[in-house]
Amino acid sequence: MMRQYELLERVKRYNPAADEALLNRAYIYAMRAHGTQTRASGDPFFAHPLEVAAILTDMRLDDATIVAAVLHDTVEDTEATLDEIRGTFGPEIGALVDGLTKLKRLDLVSKRAAQGENFRKLLLAIAQDIRVLLVKLADRLHNMRTLHFMPPEKRARIAEETLDIYAPLAGRMGMQEMREELEDLAFKHLRPEAYETITKRLETLTAKNERLVEEIERDLAQRLETKGLGAVVKGRRKRAYSIWKKMERKSVAFEQLSDIFGFRILVGSIDACYGALGLVHSTWPMVPGRFKDYISTPKQNDYRSIHTTVVGPGHQRVELQIRTRAMDEVAEYGIAAHALYKDPAQAPKPIGESRAYQWLRRTIDLLAEGDNPEDFLEHTKLELFHDQVFCFTPKGRLIALPRGATPIDFAYAVHTDVGNTAVGAKINGRMAPLLTELANGDEVEIVRAGGSQVPPAAWESLVVTGKARAAIRRATRTAVRKQYAGLGLQILERAFERAGKAFSEEKLKAALPRLARTSVDDVLAAVGRGEMFSGDVVRAVYADFKDVGRLVSGAATQGAGWVALGADALKMKLPDAADDPRAIPIRGLDADLPVRFAPESGAVPGDRIVGIITPGEGVTIYPIQSQALAAFENVPEAWVDVRWDVEAITHKRFPARIKLETINEPGSLAQIAQVVADHDGNIDNISMQRRTPDFTDVVIDVSVWDIKHLNGIIAELRAKRVISKVERLMG
Repeated sequence: MMRQYELLERVKRYNPAADEALLNRAYIYAMRAHGTQTRASGDPFFAHPLEVAAILTDMRLDDATIVAAVLHDTVEDTEATLDEIRGTFGPEIGALVDGLTKLKRLDLVSKRAAQGENFRKLLLAIAQDIRVLLVKLADRLHNMRTLHFMPPEKRARIAEETLDIYAPLAGRMGMQEMREELEDLAFKHLRPEAYETITKRLETLTAKNERLVEEIERDLAQRLETKGLGAVVKGRRKRAYSIWKKMERKSVAFEQLSDIFGFRILVGSIDACYGALGLVHSTWPMVPGRFKDYISTPKQNDYRSIHTTVVGPGHQRVELQIRTRAMDEVAEYGIAAHALYKDPAQAPKPIGESRAYQWLRRTIDLLAEGDNPEDFLEHTKLELFHDQVFCFTPKGRLIALPRGATPIDFAYAVHTDVGNTAVGAKINGRMAPLLTELANGDEVEIVRAGGSQVPPAAWESLVVTGKARAAIRRATRTAVRKQYAGLGLQILERAFERAGKAFSEEKLKAALPRLARTSVDDVLAAVGRGEMFSGDVVRAVYADFKDVGRLVSGAATQGAGWVALGADALKMKLPDAADDPRAIPIRGLDADLPVRFAPESGAVPGDRIVGIITPGEGVTIYPIQSQALAAFENVPEAWVDVRWDVEAITHKRFPARIKLETINEPGSLAQIAQVVADHDGNIDNISMQRRTPDFTDVVIDVSVWDIKHLNGIIAELRAKRVISKVERLMG
């Protein structure tokens, strides 16, 4: 366990002006608070916060963060109180410990919705002070280093959570070294056999290539020295998880990987970076497609470096990263590098300037978009996990997107309105499908539709950015709600007309408290969805309205004149409502509309139809002869007037079902198909059942234009000698 003087020495190595009294006070306070507590390993519990503090001293963080690390478990695991912490160490440290205490109470390993809600809380907490995240990540890193002491079930849950959330979050904050170690430790517990196999192969390969690596380091350093660049060259190998992930992604064997070893060239300035690049490319041939310049276009986590691959000494592929020492510091420590002590007299760079922190703030803004916790977790993970591509608008604006992004993602990254109205795209001046995968350096121009437009709901499953998915889902919800509200308005207007009462939105607004709704649109949408009946709204607006029987009778005789008297009543001759101007027009089946046809009902234009309001589904359309309507006898308030809007459905087919009794002889089925084809019908489905040796029952689903078209097909079928009986089926 780290001694008190050792903690002081670690801090004073990079910050000679450290507050020794504060650090000593925190050490003694935490040691007394934890007392004889032990961890699963049997070590004193107090050793854990000290190790967390040690990890943070390697990042050279300020005194308050180090003290918060030492104290981070005291409120949750000891009798210490937050007020006591604030009184002893001040409000700044008290706020940090408070944030860490709240995070510790989150159970991220839980069912998906709860995990999403807790992830919201985590991001909200770290958005207040990024140092909370730095302590939390260091806490998780030490817990992962000692995870082998935990029970197997708990080990798997913690490792999965680390791989899902904490490692990607560390990467998004630019802390690549920490991300790689967290991933490796999680991989070790989740896939122990794969981890062991890859690790053994790495050790064998390292021993085999040790001399070659040293030769390349020496050769690079000498060549750079002769050009006066004074570079430091360091060889490094990929970690086990990184190798496994690449093998999975590219479906290649370990032996096929050519970039297991890489080299980092550290120079003093940006000019020296490009000088070193020129020397490397003029000395060894570059591998095409393996050059990336993250200095001119930094990643969103502030990572800056030049990546290239050359065919180096011994005809070996050599992967190089060229960067300044300051860039290397950011690459290693990420967002923590913005608070490093370069010089005691130099103030730390404000974290708010960090691109990674700006990404975090934008992610927090998604919380205000109204997505549910599960969606938020899904969208955030999408952005955490993906590498990036960099594209440009025609005016030169740089847009960073996850790998695999499409012009649709690009459009929403520019602006939500651009995404909602996108109908096409030009990539590098040429028209391209909206689903084209974008590549680094593409110039993308979005072709937009005039006026307002609702993006197709199918886009949601095709985009890869959280922002695009959230915007598409929100636009779809808004459009459907608007449609429900429009349907509800028509239903209410007719209900008030039947009641003999005047309808106005002003009167409806005055009745909102009695309807327990906050806006008129809420009421209209609720009526359209079937969550609120029109009769209840009439009575809420006109409290003195007593003629309930008249209203229900009107609702029950909705246009088609049907009265709920039992199943036999369905066969009554009823007045035709097709020309009733008060009925709601039905254009046909559209998945985006709150109007649908009942399964197997077979309603076609020309049929007398009735609408049934179903909660959550809107209006379901049935032919008036449908036996299924008997189930709604006792709910007359669910019935609504509907009529066909013939002009709007001129070029649309509708499904109908016909049952035939045919004679068993060769060619009978061909004759049926020929009749349907001759009448411009279309067979969607067919089923046959041998009833007797001489007769077969045939049920066919046909698509027709209207009732006249259907009756023509039925009449022709009846005229066939091989068909003894034809009838139309309606569920």
